[in-house]
Amino acid sequence: MQIKRILHIIGKMDRAGAETMVMNLYRSIDRNQFQFDFVSFSKDNGDFDYEILAMGGKIFNIELSNPIQRMLALKKLLINHPEYQIVHCHTLFSNAFHLLAAHLAKVPNRIVHSHNTSDQSKSKLISTLYQNFSRRLIKKYATNYISCGVAASNFLFPNEKKVLFLSNAVDTNYFANMGETKTSYITDNFDLKDDCLKIIQVGRLQEVKNPFFSIKIATELKRRGIDFKFIFIGKGELSEALNKEIKSLSLSENIVLAGLRSDIPELMAGADIMVMPSLHEGFPVVLVEAQSAGLKCLISDSISSEVNLNVDLVEFESLTSSVEKWVDKLLELRLKKKIEKNNRLKKMSDFDVNQNVIKLRDLYNFIS
Repeated sequence: MQIKRILHIIGKMDRAGAETMVMNLYRSIDRNQFQFDFVSFSKDNGDFDYEILAMGGKIFNIELSNPIQRMLALKKLLINHPEYQIVHCHTLFSNAFHLLAAHLAKVPNRIVHSHNTSDQSKSKLISTLYQNFSRRLIKKYATNYISCGVAASNFLFPNEKKVLFLSNAVDTNYFANMGETKTSYITDNFDLKDDCLKIIQVGRLQEVKNPFFSIKIATELKRRGIDFKFIFIGKGELSEALNKEIKSLSLSENIVLAGLRSDIPELMAGADIMVMPSLHEGFPVVLVEAQSAGLKCLISDSISSEVNLNVDLVEFESLTSSVEKWVDKLLELRLKKKIEKNNRLKKMSDFDVNQNVIKLRDLYNFIS
C-alpha cells in the first residue's frame, strides 16, 4: 500500500492549541497509511520539529511575510510535489490564500480547518473587510470543511452545512492516569507544603491570555495570607514585563514563570486549579487535557461554553467581575469533589484521540 502524504499548512509547529491537536492526531494515525508533512512560515525551529522529523515527516520552510508572496511560493512548492493530493489548512483567514495556491497548483482535495471563534485584529473595519474577503475565497476554493466545534465553524465558514466536527482530541486515558498517579508532582518538584494552593496557567504569554489579570489574582491571594504557588507555563512577548510586575509586587516567592515544559500532564496532575482568564479563545486543547486529568478550571466567560465537557470541573467567571470574586470562586472550586476517573472518561469519550483519528482517516480515504 502506498503511503498517502498529507501537507498540513499551520505555520510554525510550536506548543499551541491547534498544533498540539494536530500532533496528537499525527502520533495516533497509522503512519504506514498516512504521513503528515508541514509548511512552516518561520526561519526558527518549532517546538515539535524534531519529533515530526523523527516520525518521518517533512518540514518545508517558506520564510516570506507577504501573503501574496507566500501564496505564490506555496503554489510552486505544490507544483513541484505532485504527491500531495490533500492539503489541510489550519491558518484561520489566511487559509483563503493557501487554498487558492492549492487550487492553482491543481491539488484536488483542499481542507479548511477552523480552530478559532474570533481573531486578534485591532482594526475593526480592516478586520471585517479582510474576513469577508477571506470567507468568500474559502467558500470558493475549499473542498472539505473541518471544525473543532459549532462556534468555530460558524465563525470561519458560516452557513456551511457539510462540516466534519473533529473534537480537540487528546489521549484522555494518558492524562487521566497521570491525574491519578502524579498528584504530588508539583509539591515534590517545587518543594512545597502539602496544603499549599497550587495554581497553573498554561498558554503563550501574550495579551489575549490576560496574564496580568492572573497577577492580580495572585496579589489578592497574598493579601489574604494564603500559602500558594502560581506557575505560568509557556513563553511569549510579555515575559519580561511580567517578570518586572512580579518583582515590583514582591511576588517572586509565589509566582514562577516556568517557560515551555514537556511535563504539562504531570503539572496538571499536581495542580489544584488551572486558571484561564483569556480575552477570547477558540476551543483550547489545554482545557480538554485538564479535564481529562481531573483538574479543576476557572476560566473567563469569553471562552465558548462548548469547552465545558460536563464533568463538573469547569467554572466560568466574567472578566468584568472583581478580582475578589475570582479569588472567592477559585477557593470554592478548590474544595469541590471530582467525578471518579472512569465516569469522567466515559463522558469525555468524544474527545479521545483514538476515536477522532478514525474520523480523520475515513475522510482522507474518502476524498483521495
